Amino acid sequence: MKASETRLQQIIEGTKQYYVPLFQRAYSWEKREWSMLWQDLTDLLEDPSLPYHFIGSIVTMQTSSTPQSVPQYLLIDGQQRLTTIFILLTLIRDKARLLEAEELADSIHEQLLVNKFRKGIEHYRLLPTQADRNTFCQLIDHKEVARTGGKGKLEGIHGCYDFFHGKIARFTAEELKTLQEVVVSRLSVVSIVLDANDNPHLVFESLNAKGRPLTQADLVRNFFFMRVHTNQHDAVYQQHWQPMQEALGDDLTEFIRQYLIQERGSFIRQGDIYVELKRVVGEKTDDAAIATLQRINTFATYYKHLTDPDTEPDPLIRKYLFRLKRLNLTTIHPFLLACYEDYKQGKIQSPEFVQVLQVLENFLVRRFVCNVPTRDLNKIFPLLYGWVQGLVQSGSTFLDGLKIELQDRGYPADAPFKTSLETTDLYGAGDRLDRTRFILETIEESFGHKETISFEVLSIEHVMPQTLSNWWRQHLGSDAEDVHAVYVHTLGNLTLTGYNSELSNSSFPEKRKKLIQSHLELNRYFQHCESWTSQEIQQRAEELAQSALKVWAYFGGKQTSTSFITPRTATGKTPTTLVFRGERIPVTTWSDVFIQTMEKVAILRPEGFEQLAAKYPGIITETPAQSKRQTKLSNGMYIDLKMSASRIVTICRQAIVYAELFPDSWNVEIREEQDAPSAQPDLITE
Repeated sequence: MKASETRLQQIIEGTKQYYVPLFQRAYSWEKREWSMLWQDLTDLLEDPSLPYHFIGSIVTMQTSSTPQSVPQYLLIDGQQRLTTIFILLTLIRDKARLLEAEELADSIHEQLLVNKFRKGIEHYRLLPTQADRNTFCQLIDHKEVARTGGKGKLEGIHGCYDFFHGKIARFTAEELKTLQEVVVSRLSVVSIVLDANDNPHLVFESLNAKGRPLTQADLVRNFFFMRVHTNQHDAVYQQHWQPMQEALGDDLTEFIRQYLIQERGSFIRQGDIYVELKRVVGEKTDDAAIATLQRINTFATYYKHLTDPDTEPDPLIRKYLFRLKRLNLTTIHPFLLACYEDYKQGKIQSPEFVQVLQVLENFLVRRFVCNVPTRDLNKIFPLLYGWVQGLVQSGSTFLDGLKIELQDRGYPADAPFKTSLETTDLYGAGDRLDRTRFILETIEESFGHKETISFEVLSIEHVMPQTLSNWWRQHLGSDAEDVHAVYVHTLGNLTLTGYNSELSNSSFPEKRKKLIQSHLELNRYFQHCESWTSQEIQQRAEELAQSALKVWAYFGGKQTSTSFITPRTATGKTPTTLVFRGERIPVTTWSDVFIQTMEKVAILRPEGFEQLAAKYPGIITETPAQSKRQTKLSNGMYIDLKMSASRIVTICRQAIVYAELFPDSWNVEIREEQDAPSAQPDLITE
């Protein structure tokens, strides 16, 4: 490496060419940077006593070339400032021609901008990266470039030309000559010329450490094109890099991460993409490196289908890719990339691939409903393809192998799935809203309509509204607030309608009139409902849960005979044992169940308990209330014990969710032979 301070004139004069490598970004200077350069030039113009102004470094590396070709230098660093200087010189040339200062114009063009006696790309002394090359060469070739005009944002090469055009619009020919001299003779740079043994990529990374941060995709591009001879840059760029750059845009970095996870079979953080790629390519030959890039480009087309299902040609595969996309769990992409390659290579056929997508949907929906944490998916899906292939080699089909592997990895059986559907708060913000809507739409489709339903115009409606009116408080009774807190976001209280804004928090009779006019099977249910209380909500939740069990049928092996307590099966029964994470705790009343569960959750997950208290401020309080039958927990909080068995079961189930536990970690065993009392069977007053 050789470094020396020099003037720009020594950098750009003479027969040579500066070639911006593909690992550089497109031209990105904007008004802020142009203004700073113009201020430097203005200072030099106004004060001739200033000898020069330092504008930074120019890092180059001479490439191997034939004796007949123009000496070519890779422009490793400084492309932004050097491109800007060339644009400014082009503008001075064009302005000089308008003022008929032909000698000045010709000297700039022939001595600074082009290699006069060379043709083709060797004609230009600066060759920007492909994204800017055509625009830049047109600027050099034309006597005058049309200004972009307008009041929009100035950006890119034409924006730069426009900016400086405004600055020198009133310059005379003499002032233009002075400006040209200042640019080439009084702007100083440190010229760093790398030796053949220097790594230009590493130099570029270090020099840009304090500049605009490079994305991991930038670094990956850098790495590959440092392994490719400059003579191949254009072909490799156009064939392998540009297609996926254009197809994926800002998603390119994430795609490369997912591809590498699929290749390595383990999770990779976004900041480690470049390091992992270097490990994968390792000491491969340059041809092997290009082959790896070609493979990445192929997988980019698969990834495009996953993230934009409209691009998938097979209609049935497209349908189920779109359904998976709605669940918004991108951790499945490494596995799907591998499956898609098998599909494209004919190792699995279209019908089997569709079944694979259906199994994944089933697995993810059941886990969502049962609130199984998603964080362990990062441990499952990078390795899943390898696990399945191991079973395939032992004689299983790919589909059967997939089912075998998933059923032991947090896949809920029917009992916890059904119980969670009936008791969990499905409705929520963000992804929960989208997934709940997906579940409701899928249940509606399962009824087998002869006509296509347009779900786009429908939204989720809370039958018992999210905000209680006076009518609803009277309808629900003295414990209206508690009933509302327990059931408002559960499946039984949710439906789809196009009348959401009109229904709002109307009374149930008013809502019912609208709902029974609907063409949705979900809303035909309300034809036979005269009231809407916790009992009706629980009953509807049970019916919808039965439909969901058919849609997302259990694909695992034999299920246990364990019966999970539900709000409806708890009514009129006496509890005997609370089962909490395998611990069996004797109980005699539902109050015992509630106290023991709240104590366990408060100790195990204090943050979750606080969230539960915020959800039920009328049931869990910081201070005692004379009007309620309460008990004090070990954490100092008070809980109300005068609640129905069904409500206690529902709240305890939701407490398990806040504690981030699997649904089958909580259950209650009951004395089956006891008959339900005749009066107020669901009220616990002990």
